[in-house]
Amino acid sequence: MTKPVTYENWTQHSNTFDHRDETKGAKTVLEWAYHSYPEDEIVYASSFGAEAIVLIDLIHQVKPDAHIVFLDTGLHFLETYEVIDRMESRFPSLRIERKQPEISLEEQAAQFGSALWKRDPNKCCELRKVIPLRETLTTKQAWISGLRREQSLTRANMEFINKDEKFKNIKICPLIHWSWEDVWSYIRIKDLPYNRLHDQQYPSIGCFPCTQPVVAAGDSRAGRWAGSGKTECGLHTR
Repeated sequence: MTKPVTYENWTQHSNTFDHRDETKGAKTVLEWAYHSYPEDEIVYASSFGAEAIVLIDLIHQVKPDAHIVFLDTGLHFLETYEVIDRMESRFPSLRIERKQPEISLEEQAAQFGSALWKRDPNKCCELRKVIPLRETLTTKQAWISGLRREQSLTRANMEFINKDEKFKNIKICPLIHWSWEDVWSYIRIKDLPYNRLHDQQYPSIGCFPCTQPVVAAGDSRAGRWAGSGKTECGLHTR
């Protein structure tokens, strides 16, 4: 096992992975990650969107029993739960955990008022996504994410290996050089299950109250919290 990069020993880590292979460096990065970190100290936090489907297939090739966590807010589309079921059937050796918030939707409504996602979406994301992921990452040195540079301006400078100031660990992003076309080409070639909402102009899929289809070309996350000025759930921001 190679010496892993940690939040505490982080220095200026050079991006030494070659992204000119057939997976644009993704599989090489995953092989490094699962060889560097003990299996109980690394997790993939998956949205089960298109990028996630690609990553799960690549992860399965490297670590067939990898730990994958899905942040189950209780507000996801039925189509999202359907694709999780299909991926579990396709890759039964993977350990897919559906992590739920400690606070139920009913308790959240009683404490903060109904439809918190409309009045204070940042608070809703904190309760239902950020806190559950922080709980998951408490014992982890590193986590894997499906971020791609072309998704939005806020993600344009991501590297394969990143110091995560929010969760005080290392965030590994194998797909940073992949285009949207690359993602879908891989899904079709491998005949992988995917969320049917992608066929209805939903490039990025989150909770149903805060996700809309995108008609115009451009930022793939334009349908998330449309019209609010919010672009991230808080998992990838300080």
